[in-house]
Amino acid sequence: MLCNLTAVRDNIRNRDGKRVYYLAKGDQLTSDARDYLTRERIEILPASQARPERYRLLSGGYMEDKPEHMTHLNAQILVEKTHPRILFRGAVDTLEAELLLACAAADGEIRRQLEEALRYARTLLRNEVLDEQVTVETLGGMDEKALRARSHRPQEYYGQPHFMPSPTDGLLLLQVNKARCAARAAELKAVAAFPAGREDLLRAFNRLSSFLYLIMIQLKTL
Repeated sequence: MLCNLTAVRDNIRNRDGKRVYYLAKGDQLTSDARDYLTRERIEILPASQARPERYRLLSGGYMEDKPEHMTHLNAQILVEKTHPRILFRGAVDTLEAELLLACAAADGEIRRQLEEALRYARTLLRNEVLDEQVTVETLGGMDEKALRARSHRPQEYYGQPHFMPSPTDGLLLLQVNKARCAARAAELKAVAAFPAGREDLLRAFNRLSSFLYLIMIQLKTL
């Protein structure tokens, strides 16, 4: 199998405090995926080293083999596929799919902003999987305060008041709106997955949905 950059980013793992990528026997990396791993100093290890002798369960027990109704919370721990963190990851996958469609339909500055939103979503997913704190604090050069101000008062900053999308707004604006809804859905899944923590993730997804709304505002003015 040929592993591209997206697949590689989604499957970075944490081993002894360092990021690693497990490459299965016979698999190959695309040039941009290999360049990414080299640039980020992420070690490539054979996949045979990734499988533990047995899997740990959150209940405290162990399993020798992974059943189909369970999946990896991380390299060592198995959980049911209905676990809130797995549902959250699925919501982010959906968000990425919506952003990819929006990127494909856009060009110029709007496409650049959408691609930044896509990179941001993927970074947040990696932060969650690796139990890292969110470190990216801006989108479109705007911090949380600036995003809030512009999304709350678009008339003041863009000359465009708040609006409800309509069928006449064009496919790109409607696709961005769909991506914004997916960002909100991912935020709600994060609330369910981390009821007592990860405020950094919740704030980050709130910023992302605000950023996507501002892209909608810009499209409305065109």
